[in-house]
Amino acid sequence: MNQQARQQTVRDIIDQVRSGGDKALCQFSEKFDNVSLKPEQLRISDAELAQAHKDIPAELLSALRHAISNVRDYQEKIKIKAPADWQNSGGTRLGVRYNPLQRVGICVPGASAPLPSTVIMTVVPAQVAGVKETAVISAPRFQGTIHPVILAVCYELGVTDVYRISGAHAVGALAWGTETIGKVDKIVGPGNIWGQLAKKEVFGLVDIDSFAGPSDVLVLADDSANPAFVAADLLSQAEHAPGSSMLITDSAQLAHEVSRELSVQIEQLGRAQATRKCISEDSLIVIAENMAQCIDLANDFAAEHLQIQCKNSDSIADKIVNAGAIFIGHDTPVACGDYYAGPSHTLPTGGSAKLFGPLNVNDFLRQSSVISYNKESLKKAAADIQTIASVEGLDAHARSLTIRL
Repeated sequence: MNQQARQQTVRDIIDQVRSGGDKALCQFSEKFDNVSLKPEQLRISDAELAQAHKDIPAELLSALRHAISNVRDYQEKIKIKAPADWQNSGGTRLGVRYNPLQRVGICVPGASAPLPSTVIMTVVPAQVAGVKETAVISAPRFQGTIHPVILAVCYELGVTDVYRISGAHAVGALAWGTETIGKVDKIVGPGNIWGQLAKKEVFGLVDIDSFAGPSDVLVLADDSANPAFVAADLLSQAEHAPGSSMLITDSAQLAHEVSRELSVQIEQLGRAQATRKCISEDSLIVIAENMAQCIDLANDFAAEHLQIQCKNSDSIADKIVNAGAIFIGHDTPVACGDYYAGPSHTLPTGGSAKLFGPLNVNDFLRQSSVISYNKESLKKAAADIQTIASVEGLDAHARSLTIRL
C-alpha cells in the first residue's frame, strides 16, 4: 500500500471514529488488536492502576523514580519564564504570557515492547508546564490490556486517564473526543506508521509534536573509539526493529573492527533475529576522508541521536548544528538519554532534526502577546497605522483608530 492509500485509509478510520464514537473504537480494537472490548472497558480502572503499582518490583520502582526526578529537574530548568511587561515612555505596554495547554494526549508504544520510559519522557514535561489533564493511550497487547509496568508508571505520575487503545482510531478519539474519551489540545509520543499518519491527519484540529519515523543513531568516531562500545551503540538502536544505525569515521581500522564486533555481539542479544535484519537492511558504516568530512556528513544526516566518540569530542560537538540529541564522549551511550538523564527521548527522526527539536516542557505552553496603548501613545502611532491600513485598502482598520481620536 502506497503512502497516499495509507493516508486515505487513516482518514476513513478517523471519520468513522468521529461519527461512531466508542462503538467504532471497539470495532477497530477487535479488527486491529484482536481484542474484544465494550465501551465501558476502554478506560483502565483506578483499581487496575493501583494494583499494577503495588505489584511493580521495588528495584524497578526505585530506578523509575530516579529517572522521573532527573527529567522533572531538567524540564524545570529549561522552562520558559515570561519576562515582566515592559513599558516605554510613550505609554505603550508590550509583553508576553505563557499558559499551559489544558489537556494533552500521550501515545505510548506497547506492542513489540513495553516502554514505561515514554510515559516519563512525555508526561513529566507536560506536568512541569502545568498541563492539568493528560490522557494516555497504549496498545492492549498484554493479555488484552496494557502492560502493567506502563500502568504502574502512570499511577506513579498521577495519571488516571488511561485507555487500552492505540493506532489511528485512538488518535482520532483523542482529536475528536468520544462518549468516553475527552478531546485533547495536543497529541504527542511515538508509534507506528498508522499512528503517525493519523497525527498528521488531525494536525490543525489539535497540535502534534512531530511526524516521527523509525529510531536512528549516528556514531561519529575516530581511532580513539572503542570498537566494542561503538558496536554496542549501533545495536542498541537497531534492536528497536525498525531502527537504523550509522557509523561515520575517518579510521578504516575502526570501521573493520566495529564490523567484526557487530557479528559477535549480535548473537548475544535476545532480539537477535530482528536486530540482524535492521543491521543488514537499514544500517551503514561510512569511511570518510577526514574528520571535517565526517562533521559535514553528520550535519547533513541530522540524526535523531548523534554520538561523538573522538579524542576531541567537545570541540567536534561545537560544530554540530543538526541533531536531535548529542551524546558527547566515550562513556555516554544513548541509553542515558533514553531512560535517565533528563531531556526527553521523544526526538525528531528521519533527518527532521534540521527542522525540529526534542519534545520539552515549552512544547506544552501557549504564547500570547500582550499589547496596551494609552490615549497619548495611540495618537503618536495613529498616522503610521492609518497609512499602512490605507495601502492595504482596509478602511475599517483605519477607522478603528480615528473613532478613538
